[in-house]
Amino acid sequence: MKKILSLVMVLAMVLAIGAGCGGDDTPQGGTQTDGKVVKVGIFEPASGENGAGGKQEVLGIRYAHSLQPTVTIGGEEYTVELVEVDNQSDTTKAVTAAQSLASSGVSVVLGSYGSGVSIAAGDTFKTAQIPAIGVSCTNPQVTQDNEYYFRVCFLDPFQGTVMANFAKDEMKADTAFVITQLGDDYSSGLGAYFKQAFTDLGGTVLEAQFQTGETDFNAILTNVLNSDADVIFAPSSIQTAPLLIQQARQMGITMPILAGDTWENESIINNAGQYATDVYLSTFFDENDTSNPAAAEFVTGFKAWLNADAQNLTNNGDSDGVAAVSALGFDAYNVAVAALEAAGSTAGTDVQAALPGVTYENGVTGSISFNENGDANKDMAYIKTINVETGAFDFLKTQSIAE
Repeated sequence: MKKILSLVMVLAMVLAIGAGCGGDDTPQGGTQTDGKVVKVGIFEPASGENGAGGKQEVLGIRYAHSLQPTVTIGGEEYTVELVEVDNQSDTTKAVTAAQSLASSGVSVVLGSYGSGVSIAAGDTFKTAQIPAIGVSCTNPQVTQDNEYYFRVCFLDPFQGTVMANFAKDEMKADTAFVITQLGDDYSSGLGAYFKQAFTDLGGTVLEAQFQTGETDFNAILTNVLNSDADVIFAPSSIQTAPLLIQQARQMGITMPILAGDTWENESIINNAGQYATDVYLSTFFDENDTSNPAAAEFVTGFKAWLNADAQNLTNNGDSDGVAAVSALGFDAYNVAVAALEAAGSTAGTDVQAALPGVTYENGVTGSISFNENGDANKDMAYIKTINVETGAFDFLKTQSIAE
């Protein structure tokens, strides 16, 4: 009997030691606290037309999480658990992905890359009373009539006006040929805002549209070639961009090609190659801008983090270049943490109520605060061009609407 009792005591001691080591219960990327966990949803495309951009956005969020895996809420420390879903760059599948996040018990959602999927998921988050912080979804409809959607990026009316001014002032363009994608909220919206701004500046706009999934642009480009256009403005998906660029240059179209923030992706350079000459775009951030100490610190740390993991480099387009959407993802995560702290609660309604009062001064893309619509107060864009010799995006200038 004594032998049995001794054996039981030894076994109990072994189990106690094992439990003290943490085992598999320790949250990944965090530290074991008293068991309190707050879930943050990541609503991004890992596949589909904008999968490459979505992966870069997620990288920024994951890096921020690696630096701050816990948050103090109401005087207690919580481990932050990231819950990721793939909205597949598809507006229908985006609703299912959003419902999955809502049922998982997240307190706040980050995303998405792509305005269409964000608009599609908006009612789901609103009904579930879960605040969402858009990262690079620039269409005004994302936050329109939805008090549960916020965002940390500038908007398409601003971006379209910036590029119209750039076309007029820098390219001396009188006529622009605008090419947009039917049914895509980002493409059609940004194209419309560019058109309005360009015509207001005295320019003339010619237009053409293409279907989602279309790969042959020869008919549209023939019209461009036969027109008197000075520039092309073609806001489109990451998958479409290199096809359009390559086919345009192969047809002998030499005029500048302008686009929006989606074109800042390494895969476009890789796939368009030598044809990606005279291409210009607007975006949210430049890794070589040393005017912001927080940005410089972020770039150094993010590059080291990318290079420490081969999968991170793969998801970043086999490069350690810092995409603007990664910087925005980093800021979005930190804004979410600040909102959780300000709310003092994990309830979605409390986080939503706290967000309008949040000001994140140390944003790597600049100070972040929200207006009455939940949109970030931002008034500057970075203009970049593709350097086919180095295979990189070269910074040209910053520009606001007034310039």
